[in-house]
Amino acid sequence: MSAAKKAILSSRSIQRVQRELRKRTQLQLKRDNRRLFHEANRLKRLPLYLFTILDELKAQACRRGVDVIDLGMGSPDLPPPRHVVEELIRQSRKAENHGYSRRDGVVERRLHEAIMDWYQRKFKISLDSRNEVLPLIGSKEGISHLSLAFLNHDDIALVPNPTYPVHFNGVVMAGGILYNLPIHPENHYLPDLHNIPRSVLRQSKMLFLSYPHNPTTAVADLKFFKDAVAWAKQHRIMIVHDFAYSDIVFDGYRAPSIMEVEGAKEVAVEFHTLSKSYSLPGLRLGFSVGNRDILASLAKTKSYVDFGIFRAVQWAAIKALSGPQDYVHHAVATYEKRRSIFTQGLRRAGWDVPIPKGTFYVWAKIPLKFSALTSLEFATLLVQEAGVVAAPGSGFGEYGEGFVRFALVAPESRLSDAVARIKKVLQMAD
Repeated sequence: MSAAKKAILSSRSIQRVQRELRKRTQLQLKRDNRRLFHEANRLKRLPLYLFTILDELKAQACRRGVDVIDLGMGSPDLPPPRHVVEELIRQSRKAENHGYSRRDGVVERRLHEAIMDWYQRKFKISLDSRNEVLPLIGSKEGISHLSLAFLNHDDIALVPNPTYPVHFNGVVMAGGILYNLPIHPENHYLPDLHNIPRSVLRQSKMLFLSYPHNPTTAVADLKFFKDAVAWAKQHRIMIVHDFAYSDIVFDGYRAPSIMEVEGAKEVAVEFHTLSKSYSLPGLRLGFSVGNRDILASLAKTKSYVDFGIFRAVQWAAIKALSGPQDYVHHAVATYEKRRSIFTQGLRRAGWDVPIPKGTFYVWAKIPLKFSALTSLEFATLLVQEAGVVAAPGSGFGEYGEGFVRFALVAPESRLSDAVARIKKVLQMAD
């Protein structure tokens, strides 16, 4: 194919993408205007959930007969540990496990202790299992409810941008004030806490952190957390550390817990999930540890909106945390191999993507030849021209614009296929 024909094809493809997105935006506006009952204003403050658009585009491609490779959502594709699933089935058959969960119940106490022991083994940190540990219906639920528990309408939450959407969505839903802290590759995607205006600090109540970081894959060392804790104490600001990818690390890197910092319990809480390390996103179990007063207020908030965790799920979580950890090591090795295949493949195709030290994502700047496109337009182009789904960077905040995120949640052969397809898209504009 001649260069002229390639350029025409590329231009037509991009124009089709832009028309498609304009059409979908207009349809959504028409649907909203036809509603009899309108959503609360707080929902209107939330940014567009771009994954919904991608799901529709993916479904559209599937209807056309396209074999779609979905690397958009970070939902692990590995089968969960067999002994955990077997425990879930066994406990689900017991009638006594189908009642409401109670804080002083046998399994509830056992789960608190299992989390405490897991922390001791993994990070050499001592916790009070009753007051410094709180199981959750997934860490996303807990993070969102934490904003609800603490933010008044004149309270500021400091949120690095880009970030996992619940960090800012939870603030907006709670009615707090969102203050974005731009993070950039030049500073290794670490926030600059010392240049926040005094007027902002006076109203600030919480700071969100998350390393290894979703979506940028950035990592932090213990010194960063020591500095953050000292800063938080000075300004009397709560630190919320989302530690979902604590296990998913490569090249000998060990992700430190903020709780390893002396005095961290005075100002910080840390969130974990079984979704990533144990490939159990559907189980909906996470936990938070740290400051007892913060956790007490979070538990109080949750008591008004849920009845606790299904007891069979709690027994299964105990098996995951207390049992052999060979599964986690195998999962990490699998993701590391996938990372190498995918990043090396894209680099050979001419896309110089960074090689992550943590998470199972690849955070990639849109190639220069496609820089006129927004991240959503480029992600749409990948779906329509390659049948590959990636998450647009703007879905993680305005400072994610210009990037896309690939989740390594497909077998190696599929990742190789994805690279081959993406290569063809990259060559369209050559």
